[in-house]
Amino acid sequence: MIELELVGVRVELPHNQPIVLLKESTGERFLPIWIGAVEATSIAFALQGVETARPMTHDLMKDLLEALTVDVERIVVTELKDGTFYAEILMNGPAGEVRVSSRPSDAIALAVRGGIPVFAEEAVLEEAGILIEDSDDADQEVEKFKEFLDNVTPEDFAQ
Repeated sequence: MIELELVGVRVELPHNQPIVLLKESTGERFLPIWIGAVEATSIAFALQGVETARPMTHDLMKDLLEALTVDVERIVVTELKDGTFYAEILMNGPAGEVRVSSRPSDAIALAVRGGIPVFAEEAVLEEAGILIEDSDDADQEVEKFKEFLDNVTPEDFAQ
């Protein structure tokens, strides 16, 4: 397994499709995952520290797990099959160690709320990882994501 860092979310033009971008913690590969608008908004809100009047679904999930004394250990993007990414949420609690299947976007939305590490299987990075060869290009792409996060609004994800 390879640990990843969350770079951010962004709307990919011209199709207005949100993506979450992850990067190897100790490598050069990026992993872009196309996600839904609701999950993109949830991740962006958490990254920006936006507090909503009522808990969003991923806030509720985090609160429920905490109330049940379940610790989320890590998120793992486990496979890419027929163009669809799969993930698991690994947890420890009163029932012991538990793995729950999840969409990567939901798992990442939970991870960003709890400071939970995100990993990917090597096979996923081999198949879907992208390498930006010029480090200046990679730095520019990361800066674009950060700028996007500073200026994103919920309306940016409306379909």
